[in-house]
Formats: sequence, structure tokens, C-alpha cells
Amino acid sequence: MLYSKLFGKTKKDSKKYDSANATYLIKAGFIDQVMAGVYTYLPLGLRVLNKIENIIREEMNEIGDEVYMPSLTPQALWEQTGRLETVDVLMKTVPANKFALAKHSSEYILNPTHEEVVVPLGQKFNLSYKDFPFALYQIQSKFRNEPRVKSGLLRGREFRMKDLYSFHISIEDFKKYYEKSKEVYFKVFERLGLKDDTVIVLASGGSFTDDYSHEFQTFCETGEDVIFFAKSKNVYYNREVAPSLAPKIVENDKEMLPKKDVLGKGIIGVRELANFLKIPVEKTTKTLIFETDDNRVIAVAIRGGYNINEDKLRKIVKCKTLKFASAETVKKMTGAEVGYAGILNLPREVEIFFDESAANRLNFECGANKTNYHSVNVNFGRDLPIPKKFYDIKMAKEGDLFPETKEVYQVKKAAEVGNIFPLYTKFTDAFEYKFIDQEGKQQPIYMGCYGIGPSRIMGVIVEKFNDEKGIIWPKSVAPFQVHLIGLDLKEESVKKKVYQVYQALEKHKIEVLFDDREEVTAGNKFSDADLIGIPVRLVVSKRTGEKIEFKKRNGKKSEVMSFENVLKKLSE
Repeated sequence: MLYSKLFGKTKKDSKKYDSANATYLIKAGFIDQVMAGVYTYLPLGLRVLNKIENIIREEMNEIGDEVYMPSLTPQALWEQTGRLETVDVLMKTVPANKFALAKHSSEYILNPTHEEVVVPLGQKFNLSYKDFPFALYQIQSKFRNEPRVKSGLLRGREFRMKDLYSFHISIEDFKKYYEKSKEVYFKVFERLGLKDDTVIVLASGGSFTDDYSHEFQTFCETGEDVIFFAKSKNVYYNREVAPSLAPKIVENDKEMLPKKDVLGKGIIGVRELANFLKIPVEKTTKTLIFETDDNRVIAVAIRGGYNINEDKLRKIVKCKTLKFASAETVKKMTGAEVGYAGILNLPREVEIFFDESAANRLNFECGANKTNYHSVNVNFGRDLPIPKKFYDIKMAKEGDLFPETKEVYQVKKAAEVGNIFPLYTKFTDAFEYKFIDQEGKQQPIYMGCYGIGPSRIMGVIVEKFNDEKGIIWPKSVAPFQVHLIGLDLKEESVKKKVYQVYQALEKHKIEVLFDDREEVTAGNKFSDADLIGIPVRLVVSKRTGEKIEFKKRNGKKSEVMSFENVLKKLSE
């Protein structure tokens, strides 16, 4: 391809964005932002995206059949699974003006995921035990109403997704396939140049199951996820599920002090409260009141400096959903306004759950259950009964210990590049999708889902492989294999030579982007080449004569060699 004819060239005046991938992909002419979280893929960017998707497609073909499902779905299907009112990123289409409304008033769901489509699809075709197992996948655009679209391609409202769904007649068969999918995923990441820095991480199974799901996380300092590594067990956890022990606090008090209530009106946050009371943050206590889906009111107490992990809490409380109690409920149960709830003198019907971080403290603070007041010098065994059990209901943070071995976690930043979920019978039950066994009886069907985001991977690759000059594409996904630069093109002999090299490269089926611009300086051409990040740069100029200058994008030195040696180098 001739660079002079390419639509979407480098934009040197492009601003710096909040991530390397947004900055470099826009500056180098790979993508163009339409609005927050939505991008156009320009010719260079589309070539990269297509290569990523083709690699994914080739590996998925080993374990599934490709289909292409619609982006629009009737709301009734989402009502049937009970997700219409619960999925917090769900988007829908509506007529945009009165003329469209006059033609058709229906509203449709813009799919963020496709369980509501693929299960009825399977139900139409595969009913006999002889039809199982089977797996269907697609590569398609998805839509999610993300509250904070940032980091370029790492988080968007419209994005590309490969989603695969497997169907099985036994849990054993499902688990066998689930493990096979892990192997296939790692083949994908190996081909994308990410395998060495990608690990399997245990993550939340959500409301589908109490089992862990599994994420594929690539170490990346600009990644949005925090993962916790227990080295002795070689296990990684996403922060949202990492079991943790809080490090013990240094206790300076030697004896219990008299409990008292302190006026502290309008103090927001544990750090401000600790400063006001002149105590360590660790001696403050955060008390939160929740309501469960089965109409229980619970109180949760956790050490200051930590946040509640609602997924852990839901499993401990044994409920399906949790929500913060209303202001009216808080007032009824505690006698105080929101913000002053504590664990003292709560009604019997309120179940109290203590995080283990709240144990082993002397003279700690908690809400006084009296508006504007905080109780200090509170102690178990005197002011409160010693809890029968302490739980792990906090969000892990750096410095926490792995409970099994008491080792301090290694904490790493990472970017999620794929995930796999056990769904079991959640969706097949919703649609009453059963298979007919050998005796003619209906039996449950077990499912798994398996996602990879090609557009997100494109962003992660740029986050991983760049320097101060621009992108450094892995060979497998680079838009071209060679960036050919012609200098001194006003001299006919040089111009003739570089065009001969261009044609010869194409004849050898080598993908080449040829910078044929005559009015652009050598410096600008070189900086454009570094910014675009194609693996090999070739230069033909008056200085190189009959030979060619060869330089790798990630190398420091260049070599001058014959065309035959260039071909040899490229084949290596």
C-alpha cells in the first residue's frame, strides 16, 4: 500500500489522552474517536483488528461453530431470564424522532451479551442427547452503558467481542470442555504475543454460581484490574474475590478505657474521623446496613480503611441480592440518620456480621446510633458480646495476607483480555430448554460462556508494546510486516530503485506500507514509521545505493544489505 494514498495518516498535533493506547492509536492514524467510548477503525486499525479476530477465529474453530447473532433482541427474552431490570449496563433502542415513532414504536435491547439469543437458538435445533455437546461462537459488536468510558479501547460503550457458548448434558462433560477452553485461550494469547505476561485469575461467578469464574489477565501497569498473587500456591485472585487477612495493627493501649460518646457532626470519611478523634484509622469502624432479597436487615462492621466486598458478603449471608438499607430503615433500626450507624444496641432482628479486620482491637470507635455522635473506647466483652465468628467480607488491598499460608500477597496491575464463566442451568432453565435422554425423559442442560474482546486486546497490546516514539506491534498483528521508506525521491535512479524494491516485496507476498511521499523530510518519515510501529523498517536512498537499510522497530542498530539478505532476514 502506498502511504500517500492511505486514508487516515498520522496526526502529530493530536492531544495526549489518559492512556498510551488512546494517545498512540489516534496519533498514528489507527482509530478516530466519534464520542466517548466509540471509535471508527481507520484502514490501519481495521487491518490490526481483523488480524486479531482471525487469530481468535482460527483457534475457536477447534472447539466451536461460528454463527452471527443479531445486535437487537426483543425485551421479552430479557424479561424471561429476569435480567431486564438487573443488568446495570443494559442499553436499548427507541425511535429517534416523531416520524420514526409513527412508523414503528417498538423498543429493543442492544445486546451486551447473547445468552438470551443463543439459548432459544439451540432449543430450535438440538434436543436429543445425540446432539450434545455443541458450542457456538460469534465475533460481533457489543453495547454497554459503561458509566466511565476511559483508557481508549480498554473500556468503551461499543466494542468488539468474541463470545462462545457451550452446551452439555452433564456437569462432568461441561468441566472437561471448560478446561479445554483454557488451553485454546492460551494458544490465542501466544499467537498475539501476550502469553508470557498473561495468567489465569480466579474471579467472581456473579449471581450464576458460587464457583469462581476465570479471567485471563495480562500484566500491565496501566491496567484497570488489581490481582493478588499467593506465590507459594501459584494462585492469582482478582481483588473482588481475593480471600484476605488484614495485617495486625500495632496496639499501644494497655487497658480498656471508659466508653463515651463524642459529638462529631458532619464528619465524612474514616480518615477525617480518625483525625478528629486523634486515633489511628484502624481503630475506626465502618458499619453498613443492608437489606436482602429475602427481607432481612443485616449490619456489617469492618475496620476503617477497608471497603465491603458485596460478593463475599452475599455468599456469607446466603442471599441472592443485597442493597443498602433505605434511610427510613436505617433510622428505624438504629435510631440515627445515615452515617452514624454502629453496632451497639441494635435490635435483635438485625443480624450482625463482623469482618476479621475488626477483631483484636482495644478501645475502638463505632457509630453511636445517635445522630451526630460517635462512640469511642468501645470493647468486645464489655460493651459488645464477643462475636461467635469473624468473617472475611472485605475488599482485599495491598499489604493483606493470604489466609491459607499467612504470606503477604504480591499485588500486580493487569488488564483483562478474556474470561470464562460456568453458567450451569441458569439460562437453560429460564427458557425450559431440556434434552431428551435415551429413555425419552427430559434432563437439564449445562452451559458455559467464554469471552475475548478483540478491540480491547488491540488496546492492551499497545499498552504493553510501546516506547516514547510510538507503537511496537508484534509481527502477528502488525498492519504490515514492512514499512518501506524512500528518500531522495526526486532523483530518478533512487525513485526507480525503491519502486523496484516495493514491487519485489509484494511479489514475495510480504505486506508492505510504502512511504512514497516526495515532499516530506526524512525526519518526518522516520518519526511516522516509529509512531506507526510496523516491525521492520526498510530505507532506500542515495546513501544506500544498490543496497537497503534494514532496521527492526524494537532494535537500536540498522544494517545495510542486499535485497536477498533482506528477504532472508524477513523469513527469520
